[in-house]
Amino acid sequence: MLEENPEHVLEQLVDISRRAGLAILEWYDGDMGITKKADDSPLTKADLASHELINTELTKRWPEVPVLSEESADIPWKTRQSWQQYWLVDPLDGTKEFINRNGEFTVNIALIRDHRAVMGIVHVPVTDTSYFGCQDTGAWRQQGTAPAAAIEVRQPAAEPVVIVGSRSHANPELASQLNKLGAHELTSMGSSLKFCRVAEGLADFYPRLGPTCEWDTAAAQAVVEAAGGQVVKTDGSRLGYNSKEVYLNPHFFVFGDPAREWLWPFQEIN
Repeated sequence: MLEENPEHVLEQLVDISRRAGLAILEWYDGDMGITKKADDSPLTKADLASHELINTELTKRWPEVPVLSEESADIPWKTRQSWQQYWLVDPLDGTKEFINRNGEFTVNIALIRDHRAVMGIVHVPVTDTSYFGCQDTGAWRQQGTAPAAAIEVRQPAAEPVVIVGSRSHANPELASQLNKLGAHELTSMGSSLKFCRVAEGLADFYPRLGPTCEWDTAAAQAVVEAAGGQVVKTDGSRLGYNSKEVYLNPHFFVFGDPAREWLWPFQEIN
């Protein structure tokens, strides 16, 4: 049951995500079996292999908790709107990065409870690194099976501030807005790694003005918040889940230091 020790649940999620990562890597150097989804986004055999493993393991260990994965997202709103808790999974976040073989892709598993991401694991298969956290216990980074190390966001923010942005979804409008924040360093990377950089105190701010879906952000948001950071919408309220029929997220911002005024350059953006 999910009422058990949250650290024990996180240990199991790390195990599941590492196994999913190994399943992904089996397709990394050969024929990826690339096809296209209805929205023209890429789908590989690695996406499907990871999805099958995660779905099977979560259902076996916690049969009372529904699973919503990017690769099985056709669950009617009438069904899921009554869910008080469920697993939200992106079995391969950063499929474009996977296809480009740059290593910047992750496995994301989150527990959503009452519209909030309360627990999450982000696993990086290429480096066998796991970022995980829970609202009641804190956040950690673990390399392979080595002991996990606690992580936390950087407070105060660095000078100049370190900003991370999307590698595959660059937004020309973003650059002009960021200049209003003053001196900064901008690094581009793929997948949920941007959240993880903020969570471990290596970056200060991640503004996202492009399209994302709820499975892209939930696990990493749980890690950031467990590490002391925030993930908010343009109005400053927390980014939430399963409150509408569509899965698309609004614009959002990730930051570690609440003393900085991060959102003011974006006030006119809807």
